[in-house]
Amino acid sequence: MTKLEQTSASMTRRQALGLAAGAGAGMLAAPAVASDTTPAVEWKMVTSWPKNLPGPGVTAQRICDRIEQMSGGRMRVRLFAAGELVPALGVFDAVSSETAQMGHTASFFWQGKAPAAVFFTAIPFGLLPQEHITWIERGGGQELWDELYAPFNIKPVMAGNTGVQMGGWFNREINSLEDLKGLKIRMPGLGGEVLRRLGATPLTLPPGEIYQGLQSGVIDAAEFLGPWSDRAMGFQQIAKTYYAPGFHEPNGTGEALFNVGALEKLPEDLRAIVLEACRAENGRALAESDWENAGALQLLQEEDGVEIRFYPDEVLAALRDLSHKVLEEFAAKDPLSSRIHASYVAASKRLAPWSSVSVRRFLSARDGTA
Repeated sequence: MTKLEQTSASMTRRQALGLAAGAGAGMLAAPAVASDTTPAVEWKMVTSWPKNLPGPGVTAQRICDRIEQMSGGRMRVRLFAAGELVPALGVFDAVSSETAQMGHTASFFWQGKAPAAVFFTAIPFGLLPQEHITWIERGGGQELWDELYAPFNIKPVMAGNTGVQMGGWFNREINSLEDLKGLKIRMPGLGGEVLRRLGATPLTLPPGEIYQGLQSGVIDAAEFLGPWSDRAMGFQQIAKTYYAPGFHEPNGTGEALFNVGALEKLPEDLRAIVLEACRAENGRALAESDWENAGALQLLQEEDGVEIRFYPDEVLAALRDLSHKVLEEFAAKDPLSSRIHASYVAASKRLAPWSSVSVRRFLSARDGTA
């Protein structure tokens, strides 16, 4: 058993991102260490996000700051946002090769390298954030995730969560299944594959290219995260129709990637610090996202003139039925994908009755719709 295994049991887009950077800097107090302290360990973190993007960009910076703070300045992690050291979709390879010791990204970007990676961010009509965390922590998900990335010399862990996602920004209405045909939409992961089978054309654009894609007409629609992050990216300036629910991403787990060799070289206490800094970010980021999404949703409607629309029942039914078929086909790709799929389904079957009895019934009672 390795040391690692032992330890690891209305504004313009430019203005929006500039304000986000300022807000992020204000929220994150500088670590209380002397400026002339020379750290024993210096790492690089590469990310798939614009710097200090509300949501995952803020989370990534906060993890770096917490590591330095918790280590008393013995360890510093310098963050390189998307494009500063490697492209947004180059994070996985950079960590694998130890160009950077650490990365912050989302697992569905790596479906081409490891098909089952999508399960560790979100799948269509899948687990909600708390359910997903429960699968990873208690249902065997972490062990399968480790096995999936092991051939790439990478250790993955959860590192933040942007919560339940929205369905996306559309430049045309979706009133029937016919309206999906020919739709060019930015949607990575299995959700994009489901839409493809209904006649749409899904594209995987890095986050920093979505705005330009919508503006230029390269895409007709785009999903990203939720109101907080989406508004900061400026999508409301181009599209005024915002669809829900995010059938494709009911969860928004961010992942931290560690080069295994670099992680195992750390002293045991520093190794524990970097892993726990990521783990602690799950609850902090989820609370932040839910709070900020609620406020941003109101601003989008009251200040930006955005219309919230809902997928028609006919469309949701077709998406749900086809999602089950896509997942079954996916599980047959290889033995590890099959085991990951089986574990995910088992977790869903175990948790769904409790979620229904507790959360669903309570919300209906609270809203008076029971």
